[in-house]
Amino acid sequence: MEKFMDEDFLLTTPTAKWLYHEVAKKLPIIDYHCHIDPREIAGDRRFDTISELWLGADHYKWRQMRFGGIPEEKITGEADPREKFRAYASILPRLIGNPLYHWSHLELKRVFGIEDALTADNADEIYDKCNAMLEGCSARSLMRQFHVKAVCTTDDPCDDLGWHEQIAADSTMEIRVLPAFRPDKAVNIEKKGFAEYIRGLSSVTKREICCAEDVAAALGDRIEYFAAHGCLCADHGLDYCMYVRDDEAAARAFQKAMAGEAVSGAEADAYKTMLTIACAGYYAKKNWVMQIHFGCLRDNNRPQFAGLGPDTGFDAVNSRSGVENVAPLLNAFAENKGLPRMILYSLNPCDNTALVTIAGCFQKEGEICWVQQGSSWWFNDNRMGIRSQLTELAANGMLGGFVGMLTDSRSFLSYTRHEYFRRILCEKIGEWVESGQYPADRKQLTALVEDICYHNTNAFFGFHVI
Repeated sequence: MEKFMDEDFLLTTPTAKWLYHEVAKKLPIIDYHCHIDPREIAGDRRFDTISELWLGADHYKWRQMRFGGIPEEKITGEADPREKFRAYASILPRLIGNPLYHWSHLELKRVFGIEDALTADNADEIYDKCNAMLEGCSARSLMRQFHVKAVCTTDDPCDDLGWHEQIAADSTMEIRVLPAFRPDKAVNIEKKGFAEYIRGLSSVTKREICCAEDVAAALGDRIEYFAAHGCLCADHGLDYCMYVRDDEAAARAFQKAMAGEAVSGAEADAYKTMLTIACAGYYAKKNWVMQIHFGCLRDNNRPQFAGLGPDTGFDAVNSRSGVENVAPLLNAFAENKGLPRMILYSLNPCDNTALVTIAGCFQKEGEICWVQQGSSWWFNDNRMGIRSQLTELAANGMLGGFVGMLTDSRSFLSYTRHEYFRRILCEKIGEWVESGQYPADRKQLTALVEDICYHNTNAFFGFHVI
């Protein structure tokens, strides 16, 4: 029997153990997609309790606490921090097979040196030990501890990027912290608050916005602003991937939405298609990476959404992801003003084969993996999901050109997800080597793992960090 989460955790072959300990473990982290608030990095935020650091913005943990019958007061409410920690500890032993069980214990082990499994019985002891260590713990110190070289936050086009300016001007901050352009509120016309947002965009850009083309032009202004602040990428979050080419319908959708009238599904899709194509053209001109996340069924529990808002644990996998629209959408990019570097993510794991094979249709001469399938996202970010994505990418694409892992998180402890991914990657490659499917060539294996975990990301996005 293997010891729980020892140094060879998830590493089942000699090759996997060598690859992780001698290669992957030593590599820095570039976290090219996260939801950390740049204000917290600018101010080098400190945390009063482990509950604030560990549970304060982690909807993954909140979701599981609801599965465990924990009252909302102890999840997102005003309960005492110790009570919140006790509540999470009480449900953790039931999460066998869930990645949160592994992530949580990796976080406790790497940051606080705690080897014991967390339960209701030792919750108070571990809570006190963690809190005693928080005095020297801050946002930046955590990033340095995990050897983070660069991160991209997720930023709205209307943001003034003031916190990014403050970070960039700070000579004591050696980690690159860059904005990423997230135009969802201007694109997703069917969402509540669209008209108000467009009026805000008009104010920020000092541009009169009277039609869909004006929205695209205003976003173009903000793309220039973001580029001046070091931005290297954009990210589009879509409930499903759409493709409807109908300029008249797009125009009707905009006028209706601004007048507070209902917009039909086809009209909304026409507008979103038009705006997404326009944005891709700007990104291609700037040589940015464009990421598209789709396949999420959001805010399903309306009463809870009304009280807690978005990103609080009430989203699910959308079985109607619209993956069949990815190819015509990318083709429209190519026919318009150029296809930017692309990373494609679907929350529906059934789309893995489609995404990697579609990516293969849109490569660029002289470039490595110009369009590629992204890492296993959100509900797929577990051992089974990661192995499946890696296997499919290797079978139908080029695993050696993959840009690897990201946290997609609001927590400074989530860098352990890179370790989790790297262990699973080394496990999978080790299996191929040990079964004779790939030669035991240490030079080639080292290059593969170093590229997937670090170098590919550095080159693909143009971070230029050492």
